Amino acid sequence: MVLKEPPAERIQQLRRLLQRASYAYYALDQPIMEDEVYDQLYRELQELEAAYPEYITPDSPTQRIGEAPVSQFESVSHRIPLYSLENAFTFADMVAWQERWQRYWRTLRQEEPLPPAEYVCELKMDGVALALTYENGLLVRGATRGDGQRGEDVTSNVRTIRPIPLRLALDNPPPVVEVRGEAFLPLERFHQLNQERQAQGEPPFANPRNAAAGTLRQLDPRIVAQRQLDFFAYALHLPEGGSVPLGENQAGEPQSQRQVLYALQHLGFRVNPHHADCPDLEAVKAYYDRWQTARHQLPYLTDGIVVKLNDLKLQQTLGFTQKFPRGSIAWKYEPEQAITDVLAITVQVGRTGALTPVAELAPVQLAGTTVSRATLHNADYIAELDLHIGDKVVIHKAGEIIPEIVRVFPELRPPTARPFTMPTACPECHQPVVRPANEAVSRCGNPRCPAIVRGQIRHWASRDALDIQGLGEKLVQQLVTKELVRTPADLYRLTAAQLLSLERMGQKSADKLLVAIANSKQQPWPRVLYGLGIRHVGSVNAQLLADRFKSVEELATATVADLCGVDGIGEEIAQAVQEWFQDPDHQSLIADLQALGLQLAAALHPAQKALTTEKSLNGKRFVITGTLPTLTREQAKALIQKHGGHVSESVSRQTDYLVVGEKAGSKLRRAQELGIPCINETELIQMCR
Repeated sequence: MVLKEPPAERIQQLRRLLQRASYAYYALDQPIMEDEVYDQLYRELQELEAAYPEYITPDSPTQRIGEAPVSQFESVSHRIPLYSLENAFTFADMVAWQERWQRYWRTLRQEEPLPPAEYVCELKMDGVALALTYENGLLVRGATRGDGQRGEDVTSNVRTIRPIPLRLALDNPPPVVEVRGEAFLPLERFHQLNQERQAQGEPPFANPRNAAAGTLRQLDPRIVAQRQLDFFAYALHLPEGGSVPLGENQAGEPQSQRQVLYALQHLGFRVNPHHADCPDLEAVKAYYDRWQTARHQLPYLTDGIVVKLNDLKLQQTLGFTQKFPRGSIAWKYEPEQAITDVLAITVQVGRTGALTPVAELAPVQLAGTTVSRATLHNADYIAELDLHIGDKVVIHKAGEIIPEIVRVFPELRPPTARPFTMPTACPECHQPVVRPANEAVSRCGNPRCPAIVRGQIRHWASRDALDIQGLGEKLVQQLVTKELVRTPADLYRLTAAQLLSLERMGQKSADKLLVAIANSKQQPWPRVLYGLGIRHVGSVNAQLLADRFKSVEELATATVADLCGVDGIGEEIAQAVQEWFQDPDHQSLIADLQALGLQLAAALHPAQKALTTEKSLNGKRFVITGTLPTLTREQAKALIQKHGGHVSESVSRQTDYLVVGEKAGSKLRRAQELGIPCINETELIQMCR
């Protein structure tokens, strides 16, 4: 290859050309060069970088698939939480939502006039939410939503998604830019992949959303690149301030959702083109009605619309409930329906002993998935439907998630159809079934029923409770069947030898699970309370109760009146809490958990901790990478925080130290580029003394 200019200049020129072409193609949908020209320039850049590797930079278009497969994904904290949205299903739900945020506004700003209800509507993509972080214009992290507070670091996979820019299309970008959006699999590519998988004897993907989620969790970025995910951006945050394009001859921090969408596009992102300004709810309804029908013409799946207050300051003022932002909502499409046959009715036993009948159906496609089961709730629901085994029925997805039977065709009932009756004995333990007065649900009365125990253990280990990773359904089944675990407390007595006696359990997996179980002892009091599985006490009510009653002793001795004094706790919940703590088996469980070291009381306030903690790392910022010799990542983080330091998830110029363990990755390279001191575990411990 004969160069007319020095290699560094030509490489930089090619990068700028290709980045500009990608921006025009993906963000603006206005291609500026033919595919063949792009490919030719791309190959030239590849050849130059191969000949002059010292000029390769992380934002080069050739470096999208640059990292080797990983063994697992790191868990990372979101600097700004990713809240899920409240769902609406009818126009009445939308009216009620508007009345709620307006009523809340009045409680905050009684003297001020009600702000106008101006909205921006966007299509709700049926994909996987991603949080992207850019520092000085360069993509440094891509993470999944996870539980909203923590997700998985899938940066190596995110880099392969071509509509996601590796560098922002801005000469002087803000120091930190957080972008939120949806990764999804276009329908055409979904069908191509399934044809390829079936030709290779592999099972097809159930639907595009599952395919996208599974793709992002692939450990090999080359597989992710081959599947060709797409991406639309919809939210933008500037946590350290800065200026972005807001319109013609305008720049600054966005003040409206309309400006957010404009800024995202001019930073190099694709935004869904089908958004609309809606001055009131009637306009929102017109937008919804249009896309309820027109969505089937789109090249991707959408399961509703997202309605956001256009005024970002108003959104910020309204804030959040325990679960959702008050200033936005998802209006889900009316569920699709399909006709199928009821082949059988089986009965499941849940963790509270409730017996739930389930219809086993002839498989049918519905809303992009194969449906073969539908909930029947209880005996009264079956009687109301007049449902027989063998009937032809109409099913839909409630909220497009849970399949339900909504209609039976008795006129098409075959002679072989037969009615269903709830069992009088538990299908799991064969003990008598009882139906409490004023309840529609039949329950197994045996607290030691294996199905109840399995449900309790799964609930205890679930993400919102003690979050014991690696304790899945099949493993719980074995532990309960072999009677190694009868209560959550038994988990903390398990030994490696006991775990190694289980099927498909090796030494490494056993050790990892024991560490996860031990670490769960540090989960705070609200999570433990939720994990106890008291009826009607979900994660939100557990937090409300834990905020008021600072220990299990306070909660156990509270009267119904005390409990009802907590805002949001009614008499039914209060009665359930009191009855739970009066049960001798539950009292034994609490004593057991306390003896084992679980957190059954609120932690000290940080100000109280400060009185007894030496702050040898005061104000220092740390990042941890790789596997440390003796400390888990959470233990190292806790040690740093105990001594006054801060732990970040990504390396930046503000980082003071990088703590390095085995198999350190891109964070080490980034720290070396920035000249940040790198220390090992021993040096960290010495600093804390």
